[in-house]
Amino acid sequence: MTTGNNRSCAPGRRHAKACPTTAKNICPGGACFSLPASSQRGSALLAVLWLSAALAAIAFSLATTVRGETERTSTELDGLRSYYLATGGIARASAELLWSAENPGQRVLPKGSTRVDYRLPSGDVRVEIIPETAKLDVNHAPVAELFRLALALGVEPGRAQTIAEGIADWRAAGGGPSAFDGYYLSLTPSFRSRHASFEEIEELLLVRGVTPDIFYGTWLPAPEGAIAAGGPRLVPRSGLADCLTVYGSGERVDGNTANPAVLAAIGLSPYAISALVERRQMAPLTLDQLYNLLGSVGADPSRLRVEGNSIVTMRATARLRLANGQLSDLRRTVAAQIKYLARGYGYSQIHILRWYDTAWSF
Repeated sequence: MTTGNNRSCAPGRRHAKACPTTAKNICPGGACFSLPASSQRGSALLAVLWLSAALAAIAFSLATTVRGETERTSTELDGLRSYYLATGGIARASAELLWSAENPGQRVLPKGSTRVDYRLPSGDVRVEIIPETAKLDVNHAPVAELFRLALALGVEPGRAQTIAEGIADWRAAGGGPSAFDGYYLSLTPSFRSRHASFEEIEELLLVRGVTPDIFYGTWLPAPEGAIAAGGPRLVPRSGLADCLTVYGSGERVDGNTANPAVLAAIGLSPYAISALVERRQMAPLTLDQLYNLLGSVGADPSRLRVEGNSIVTMRATARLRLANGQLSDLRRTVAAQIKYLARGYGYSQIHILRWYDTAWSF
């Protein structure tokens, strides 16, 4: 029933006539009440703000993902360009070394060169030339020299002795089972020692006591004094791979390129090693200069020679040139073990024995 302008309303129905036109009337359970128009506008504004915040978060997340993918793709592209730049450096250096050896009067690389730098429009490449004669022959080096080598590489004495004896056991032909055989058979997976010459230098990773850090080398914290003087925080430490070879080089090693640890292994004193390394950084030494230098410091030069044999390792490190002319911080290093053949042995005199897509340089 209704009286005047008032009427009762059914539950859930709007009463448009009895209430002001500015209000929204709802009759729950027969009772009529109204919501102000300002509350309606506030709720709508709040919903719009929440929706805007959600869309902004989605847009920010998408932009971050796109930016990250763009930077990653750019880095991958720079890495690929650096790889081919380094590869080109090895190809050029290997050809120039061959030309220089066959044409002494028209040398492109100076005699005894241990590295060559190429400055190209797209970037810079440094190629290190390391003859296999700079390393000890892993199949013939005495145990005492292997022990001194491991010590010079920073291996503690007990492990150094184990490595030296393990190398000797691995390459020893015939004979009965040894303590090393029992150790290898106790591993999972188990294996047997070859008891034959090393065919690949990577076999050293199977020898008892050899770890990846000892084989490949690693980085160590620099002395506090060097860091305080503005030097790098990390310094490189060479590994067995830099000092041993499966390509026999005889008893003498190349004095211009031999690692300091190799020089220590053949019996040079720390003072003689320091003097030799400092001198050869200025320019490669001739045989006479090498003998005179070592003679002046009281060292025996009979285990040293200059230049290498027909097998060398070339290690190239490339850095791209940026648009502003500066060099990129990104470096890419590749390496190749190259054997030079005499004319008539195949279609090319340059034969790549091993190729390393990823290498590292000091």
